[in-house]
Amino acid sequence: MNLDRLVLLGCKGGPAIRPGGPWPSSSLLEIGGRVIVVDCGLGVTRGLADAGLSLTTLDLIFVTHLHSDHVLELGPLIHTAWTAGLATPVTVFGPPGTGHYWQRFCEALQFDIEIRIVDEGRPDIRDLVSVDEFGEGLVVEERGLKVTALRVDHPPVTDCFALRFEHGGRSVVFSADTAFFPPLAGFARDADILVHEAMLEEGIERLVAKTGNGARLREHLLASHSFAEEAGRIASDAGVKRLVLNHLIPADDPEIGESDWEAAVRKSWAGDLTIARDGLVVGFRE
Repeated sequence: MNLDRLVLLGCKGGPAIRPGGPWPSSSLLEIGGRVIVVDCGLGVTRGLADAGLSLTTLDLIFVTHLHSDHVLELGPLIHTAWTAGLATPVTVFGPPGTGHYWQRFCEALQFDIEIRIVDEGRPDIRDLVSVDEFGEGLVVEERGLKVTALRVDHPPVTDCFALRFEHGGRSVVFSADTAFFPPLAGFARDADILVHEAMLEEGIERLVAKTGNGARLREHLLASHSFAEEAGRIASDAGVKRLVLNHLIPADDPEIGESDWEAAVRKSWAGDLTIARDGLVVGFRE
């Protein structure tokens, strides 16, 4: 039985959450028997539980960059898995600074961690978790799983990486947060699934008005993110089997629906398409 799957746990771009809206960035990739979490925005722990995953099976965690909507719940996810009975090693792969985050999280939770070790007989969470900070190139190759990273264009963040996961002839690529970046097409060449961030032009003005700090936020969005049509161009140039639009900006605008995203991306992409929703499961085409 084929158990490989991608679950889009949180599909919105940016850290803000609003009533009735989706959660920030996180995904679950189960491939070749590995349980892989990609990004840990707010809501990742609930999302994994809702996807039917036992937190005690947590295995590998990857963080594409250190913006809060990708790393805010990294510590709480691991700590919650630990309180649920996690007793096996977890490896966290992230850009420079990820180790600092984990060390400071453990210091902030020092009272709780140490009292649970004594009172509940738990293993030391600080011994279970190892952090591996990576740059561009090969990140890890073990047990048939190969992960590579490509630095993408997400100013002012310099350490932001697209990730390619390969196992048993299957491949999944996550764009991370990026402006239109043509080298990503080569990195994603022939992938089964490309998960690419996407922005819709007609929603930007309403988003900046809602969020505040309009001019500066608008400048950041236009300099650091990709329009849906640009995501489609990358997918077409890469020859991927399926494009998944994710990290949607805006993701909680009542005037924007799936048909709007599809209309934008169909200008440049004619292949299989998925518009992300929280909890959506994406299978592999046989």
